[in-house]
Amino acid sequence: MSDPLAQLASFLTRAERLLDRLEPLLPPPESAPDWGTAHAFRWRGANGSGHLEAIRRLPQVRLADLRDIDEQKARLDRNTRQFIAGLPANNVLLTGARGSGKSSLIKALLNEYASQGLRVIEVEKAELTDLPQIVELIEERPERFIIFCDDLSFESGDARYKALKVVLDGSFAAAPENVLIYATSNRRHLMPEYFAENLESRRVGEEIHPGEAIEEKISLSERFGLWISFYPFDQEAYLDIVAHWLRSFGCRPEEIVGCERAALNWAVERGSRSGRVAWQFARDWAGGQRGANDDALPARSGGSRRRSRQRA
Repeated sequence: MSDPLAQLASFLTRAERLLDRLEPLLPPPESAPDWGTAHAFRWRGANGSGHLEAIRRLPQVRLADLRDIDEQKARLDRNTRQFIAGLPANNVLLTGARGSGKSSLIKALLNEYASQGLRVIEVEKAELTDLPQIVELIEERPERFIIFCDDLSFESGDARYKALKVVLDGSFAAAPENVLIYATSNRRHLMPEYFAENLESRRVGEEIHPGEAIEEKISLSERFGLWISFYPFDQEAYLDIVAHWLRSFGCRPEEIVGCERAALNWAVERGSRSGRVAWQFARDWAGGQRGANDDALPARSGGSRRRSRQRA
């Protein structure tokens, strides 16, 4: 009968050799993010783990660039300044019309207050289950972090919304003072609502009590302390935004007035009068005006230019 200690020693030796062979195949440990130079980060989750990736190039949108949403801008700006100052502030849900400036407003706030310690971490919906891990990484940091979830919505049966509920206001562990969640969505309650769910409502005395399905959906959005709604722009507001962006691209006043009909046609083709559509039109128009001179555009192929000269 062989010695058990000898068997154990042999097993451990083989295990160590196997680990030595596997170690080069393992991914290297993730380095800490560059807290000193980066103002925005993106969470990269992988197999129950993840790391923060610095975002080096940030959109240069400013608060002054966002037009005709003054009330929404003032409310979110005040909440963000309270947060930076260490005063009580709320998690925020921004809902409403697409292209109306919801996510751009958060980007503009980062550009405005990054020098005062504001930081943003962008988290995709698929990685919401990593929120506790993200919070653990940053809760001891001196900066003030906004966890940003863009275009957030859930389908029926999607369990990821429960992870968000816990981080917002559903755990015995208190949320860190240096973390808030800002989310944008086209849905007020973040989940689809069906007509049949209204049939679950019941009358108690003179009050209407929603059914369990509706209560479950409302319970998520109610964990955001501040709701800010955005609405479609009317024609006047849309043209004002177009004019602002055209001025920023260096267009002259007479050019801006002369392109109003083209701007309206652009909006009709896109089926929307929004800040995003206005910005896209302004880029197209300003680029076209500057490129009217052949010298401003790349030359066409030689064959095309020769045919043009022959026709001339």
